[in-house]
Amino acid sequence: MHDTASMAEASAKATNPRQQYYDRIAKDHMTPLWEVLGALVPKQPNSPAQPTLWRYANLREQVMEAGRLITAEQAERRVLILENPGLPGQSAITQSLYAGLQLILPGEVAPAHRHTQSALRLVMDGEGAYTAVDGERTTMRRGDFIITPSWTFHDHGNLGDQPVVWLDGLDIPTVRFYDAGFAEHGKSASQDTVRPEGDALARYGNNMLPVDFYQQPSEPTRVFVYPFARTMASLDTIASGTPDAHLGHKLRFVNPATGASPMPTIGAFAQRLPAGFETRPYRCTDGTVYVCLEGEATVAVGDTEWQLQRDDIFVVPSWQPLKFLAKRDTTLFSYSDRPALQSLGLWREARL
Repeated sequence: MHDTASMAEASAKATNPRQQYYDRIAKDHMTPLWEVLGALVPKQPNSPAQPTLWRYANLREQVMEAGRLITAEQAERRVLILENPGLPGQSAITQSLYAGLQLILPGEVAPAHRHTQSALRLVMDGEGAYTAVDGERTTMRRGDFIITPSWTFHDHGNLGDQPVVWLDGLDIPTVRFYDAGFAEHGKSASQDTVRPEGDALARYGNNMLPVDFYQQPSEPTRVFVYPFARTMASLDTIASGTPDAHLGHKLRFVNPATGASPMPTIGAFAQRLPAGFETRPYRCTDGTVYVCLEGEATVAVGDTEWQLQRDDIFVVPSWQPLKFLAKRDTTLFSYSDRPALQSLGLWREARL
């Protein structure tokens, strides 16, 4: 019965003048706009990405197993990609962003390289690791937000006695879309240290700049580490005020020299939700990756609801309504493609 119906449908298409026309123009690599116009120019965003939650507590052992199967040197970057189930095979958590959990074991070095993709690191688990960017090292501590700007040499090492895991966030899908990816390996596994730890933060991150330093808003920040202790101090201070009805207490990380985003394609944010606080629904066009650094909350993304715990990671696709109910004081880190959308005039929000 099914085969008969399929054959009838195929026969109808074959004798349909319009379908015959489509078949002819396909040979010249053309296709009719009117058949796909609704999908190409939608009335509102309809992302194929799905709201998805990853519980780090359940993933940690799988991350550690990777450390028993392959070394950091063999892998170059030993990372388990967090792939959105709505974007299979694309190594993407949203249409424009990548996320992965990277592991480095005591004594290991993830060798120096550079690439046109911009990257961030959010330290989640363990102590004793470092990241080096253009000849300066920074010690990686839980909650630290660390960036490796486009085309800067960087390597990672672990001088401690415990495994260290961080969340990687990159604009890999964005760079892939523009066919603009380049990469280069360093001359040695570890860079030579040419500046003491904290030098960039002292020069560019203390409300002062070198007297002869000027920077365009589109250039990435020279400050490549935003310590969690500073972030928490800022959130603790503003938490005494009245929270925004839709966002709670939310701050964005900036390039101290320009006030722009630390990277031109990725924005990053820190957010505090007081215990018992319930946000009003909010949505925006930047698909966003969240990490629960402290606390516990109920989060609803569209029709999907989770009980959020420490170290959980979740993604909110573009234009999906988002709502929180904090059970305890809750601190969130998030990143998105907002700076790119704002530069293109495509960013939009709705406070519901």
